[in-house]
Amino acid sequence: MRSDARDNRARILDAARAVFGKEGLSAPMREVARHASVGPATLYRHFPTKQALVVETFAQQRRACQAAVSDALADPDPWRGFRSLVERICELHAHSRGFADAFMTAFPEAMDFADDREQTWRAVGELARRAQKTGRLRADFVIDDLVLMLTAHRGLRDTPSAARITTSRRFAAYVIEAFRAPPETAAPTPLPPAPRLRLTRSPSTPSTPSTP
Repeated sequence: MRSDARDNRARILDAARAVFGKEGLSAPMREVARHASVGPATLYRHFPTKQALVVETFAQQRRACQAAVSDALADPDPWRGFRSLVERICELHAHSRGFADAFMTAFPEAMDFADDREQTWRAVGELARRAQKTGRLRADFVIDDLVLMLTAHRGLRDTPSAARITTSRRFAAYVIEAFRAPPETAAPTPLPPAPRLRLTRSPSTPSTPSTP
């Protein structure tokens, strides 16, 4: 690739991170081109589809998300690993509205995100089972509770950027306390039934179990 083409590609990706991060995936491609100071033809020459641009734009965040899950599973204390995962995922989402949209919806045709998401749910399910065995994660936690948390967390996108990370951390702290199992001397407050919130690629996926 020629140096000018490499520069254009880098500017497009920087612009996409800024535009999608602020406006979400609904932002038009022409806005990315305008922000990158390139013509639409140049943009589409590097990224023929919006799907291709989204996948490449959030490659770094995807790797950070995968690392957060791997680190949590590697922690010898499952409850500590679970807490750290909630904190790190919330921080990733707070930094970029676009990444939150891509991760939560798997971007209609971006199968890379769908694969990431399914692997993430399986890994978090394993982590949750370990944490429940320690007695520190409430026994009625299900994976859809994490999806519910992330859906609510997306509401922070309207928070001023200067306060968004601080607000996200406080939100994560409240949620972690909600996930914590009550003391043995206290009976847990029963939860309403868990809704099915995870989007899947296959209609054969079983319904939400009582445990992850």
